[in-house]
Amino acid sequence: MIRASELNIMRGTLVLFEGAEFVVHPGERVGLVGRNGSGKSTLFSAIKGHIDLDGGDIYYPDSWRLAWVEQNVDDMDRAAREHVIDGDRHLRALQAQRALAETSTASGELIGELEAALNEAGAWQANARAESLLAGLGFSAEQWSHPVGSFSGGWQMRISLAKALMAPSDLLLLDEPTNHLDLDAMLWLERWLASYEGSVIVISHDTEFLDAVSQVILHVDHRKLVRYKGGYDSFLNQRAERLRQTRVAWDKQTQETARLQSFIDRFKAKASKAKQAQSRVKAMARMQALAPLQAEANIDIRIPQPDNTPDTLVQLKDASVGYSVSGKPHTILSKVTQRVEAGDRIGVLGVNGAGKSTLIKLIAGELESMAGDRLAANTLKIGYFAQHQMDVLDATATPLLHLARISPGVREQQHRNYLAQFGFTGSRVNEVIAPFSGGEKARLALALVVWHKPNLLVLDEPSNHLDVETREALTTALAEYEGSLLLVSHDRHLLRTTVDQFWLVANGSVQKFEGDLDDYRQLVSGSAALSPLARAEQAADRKQQRRDQAQARQQLANARKPLDKKITAIETRLEAIRKQMAGLDLQLADESFYADANTEARQKVLLEHGQLVQEKTRLEEDWLLTMGQIEALQETPATT
Repeated sequence: MIRASELNIMRGTLVLFEGAEFVVHPGERVGLVGRNGSGKSTLFSAIKGHIDLDGGDIYYPDSWRLAWVEQNVDDMDRAAREHVIDGDRHLRALQAQRALAETSTASGELIGELEAALNEAGAWQANARAESLLAGLGFSAEQWSHPVGSFSGGWQMRISLAKALMAPSDLLLLDEPTNHLDLDAMLWLERWLASYEGSVIVISHDTEFLDAVSQVILHVDHRKLVRYKGGYDSFLNQRAERLRQTRVAWDKQTQETARLQSFIDRFKAKASKAKQAQSRVKAMARMQALAPLQAEANIDIRIPQPDNTPDTLVQLKDASVGYSVSGKPHTILSKVTQRVEAGDRIGVLGVNGAGKSTLIKLIAGELESMAGDRLAANTLKIGYFAQHQMDVLDATATPLLHLARISPGVREQQHRNYLAQFGFTGSRVNEVIAPFSGGEKARLALALVVWHKPNLLVLDEPSNHLDVETREALTTALAEYEGSLLLVSHDRHLLRTTVDQFWLVANGSVQKFEGDLDDYRQLVSGSAALSPLARAEQAADRKQQRRDQAQARQQLANARKPLDKKITAIETRLEAIRKQMAGLDLQLADESFYADANTEARQKVLLEHGQLVQEKTRLEEDWLLTMGQIEALQETPATT
């Protein structure tokens, strides 16, 4: 286990931790949460031994191997797959020794031992492991051999993540691993972490991701670390109850709950699909639990309501859109026919590279159609927030100056009042933004986007760089916004809470998706061998599929029988392998076993051990796949 006691850490004169304690047990998946600046990343640096403690101890076994994502990517000329394999340093060291032995007068005995060690280290599966990681994180097979330097910064961080996952480790430290991932890659990472056997500590502002992967939450609270059993939602409830019991922010919580309830009722009635309505109600209930935490954080975002909204804001008729590549047109989407009407709240789904950002750029008027028409209402006012919206900010300017530039002639006090709604108060409005956090810059960028009271918000990953409290404030603000909304986001809580219909971008086209996010998760997880469009069409028949619940349950039981039998067989064999490996490990732990007289026996044991490791890995993968099939059966209604 990893244990910290009487932990003291300072940054300059700022005390981050004072007498803090925590424990992470072997195999435990822990979410580390707290406000921006509370010391989460600094704690990671302390665990890695990169900074000195001001007091106390952090202990973990000397034998433990640590892995984390390197922020600086080197070897820009190295192929992506090879760079990922470099994460397994033990394997690379063995390969170097084996290559050296090949060119020297090394004995056959040494070469044999190296071969056995390479086998045990999974040398022959390394390429497949690296390719699996890259594929899961959104890289095509063609890209595996591309040099690291040929990718953008965000994709380089995905390669760094794959490299960290490639490393054999007992403790994995992940600091905002989803920042550069789309929804599909994030779902894959959730599944990967579920199968990881070591301990994991994750810092993330994506609360659904935290809830999915965490068994324990460590909350940085007033320079201490408080442990909560369960996922993020459980933490919210426990934390909120603590605050209620101590009457911290009780009055504010009551007011906030009343405000939230008003739009819960509104959206509950408005949702066009029953399942989406249920999803919305669940998400809103979660926001209610969060109300005292949000009140304590004292973050409140208010988006100005539009002055007027036409019945149809913008529509596409057989529109095609794309880019010019080497002077030649490259079509991304073709024959798109969709419209955004008053009150529409649309989430845009699709795998990476499908064209989500291209679509919303077309709707926002940032791209011209290559064919077909984009028709906009005369009174259309768009607020467009791009993925890299913060790049347009002037680092040398203040929030007040930014706002004055887009609205000259407006009184300064009015600007101050407006900026206060986005968390910029007092002297903060007159400070240059260069040292601002990513979350603060994102809030400012959003404030500038919505200043002119748009009747259509087009948002591409607006919650990136926001901490949990600010994300919740944004979620509340968007839920209360009365204009139309078009949203691309990997933040599932944000999607569940603020949209009531989905468009699916797939295969060069855009179609309405009649399911909810759980249906989409099943789609991208491969739970059904259907094309995205066919899966979307099938979702419309779900009510009919559930007509006979008794028969459906019988179908589920019949379908599960062979899978349950397979699981039992796999688990039986895994237990036998564990016993065999335990016996071999005892032999390998005996110092006398390494005497020259035991060379032949040792090589035999090493070979057998390596073969068992391979079989164990294959069986575990098969077990995960089969369990996934069982879960898919449980989540997918049986047909009558």
